[in-house]
Amino acid sequence: MDSLFDAAAEEAQRGHEPLAVRMRPRGLDEVIGQRHLLGPGTPLRRLVEAEAPMSLFLWGPPGTGKTTLAYVVAGVTKRRFVEVSAVSAGVKEVRAAIEQARRELGMSGRQTVLFVDEVHRFNKAQQDALLPAVENRWVTFIGATTENPFFSVISPLLSRSLLLTLESLSEEDIRGVLERAVADPRGLDGRLRLAPEATDHLVRLAGGDARRSLTYLEAAALIAEDEITVEVVERAVDKAAVRYDRQGDQHYDVVSAFIKSMRGSDADAALHYLARMVEAGEDPRFIARRIVIFASEDVGMADPTCLQVAVAAAQAVEFIGLPEGRLNLAQAVVHCALAPKSNAVITAIDAAAQDVRRGDIGQVPAHLRDAHYPGARGLGHGEGYRYPHDFEHGLVRQDYAPAELRDRRYYRPTTHGAEAAFADRWSRIRAFLRGQ
Repeated sequence: MDSLFDAAAEEAQRGHEPLAVRMRPRGLDEVIGQRHLLGPGTPLRRLVEAEAPMSLFLWGPPGTGKTTLAYVVAGVTKRRFVEVSAVSAGVKEVRAAIEQARRELGMSGRQTVLFVDEVHRFNKAQQDALLPAVENRWVTFIGATTENPFFSVISPLLSRSLLLTLESLSEEDIRGVLERAVADPRGLDGRLRLAPEATDHLVRLAGGDARRSLTYLEAAALIAEDEITVEVVERAVDKAAVRYDRQGDQHYDVVSAFIKSMRGSDADAALHYLARMVEAGEDPRFIARRIVIFASEDVGMADPTCLQVAVAAAQAVEFIGLPEGRLNLAQAVVHCALAPKSNAVITAIDAAAQDVRRGDIGQVPAHLRDAHYPGARGLGHGEGYRYPHDFEHGLVRQDYAPAELRDRRYYRPTTHGAEAAFADRWSRIRAFLRGQ
């Protein structure tokens, strides 16, 4: 601040700032979460403690502390803080901010933190405008992005900066953020109690986003009298608490109903249970794994593309996270629910496994054994093997299963969906191979 008037204005503004802004940490030790970036000896802590000029890219989901870390770096190192939004700023604004930083550095020796939020929205010309300042260290540049910087940031800028990846906050991290905000003088200053059930509900609603958790807490505090309860949070946020205990019966009941609804081809019911799990804060990777398993266990060869869709949904969720990832899960759920059903795959592997556990394994036929190592040929390994590609249709009659299991039948395809074609083909191939 440059004068007493600035100080008074700043103090007046502080009283009207959102709770999430008031609760921003004042030092690295106050930051909750991101322990992999803030521990002793980590690059970020060393850079801050040495007060050396630096350029950083902070990459992570919303609400994980990117803006907070930028403010902390500026505050701890006593640098000017200048924020530029990539949504509204152009090359002119970027150059003006850099020029002001150069003048400040030349006149007073004070360094400037130039923080660019959503830097991935800058085009190439705007990113090029940052290069001289980064190259010559006229500013401490910090760019925040939710997008993969390897795809959205030009290589010269990225190569001159330290890339730090932020992780979604854990439930315990969000709980710590809320508890601090309730007690801290900058927050609610202990004026209200926060019921444990309300804390759990706010944690679920936050979805790993600290800013969202504080926004919801502030809204609830405005209408609470003595205590913030689940009912108060529901009224403030206009979002009912989903009665779902991830460690209890509700968890298993909902997951069971979810699977059985897909198995029963009721897409609407399956989507309902999917929504219940997502809204309750269930790990989307757990949901995705259940869908992938279902694709083989209950659909199988009746629609082989179902597994592809399920795996693609799982990968998409891992890549983009929630809330957008719910769309990928929903698409996979609808596909699985409406696909023709077959449990022939799981029945087949279970039957084969049962024989193996009983000891019905037999000897691998000599002509199928590995003949590549020295002495194998002398043992008769590979002798008489007939290469299927040398024969019409790629088929040749020879024994593949151990003699004891030659007539065992594991895969019994249904005539549902695409499996009908596989059933016909397998029937003819099996009859040919067995000489029937």
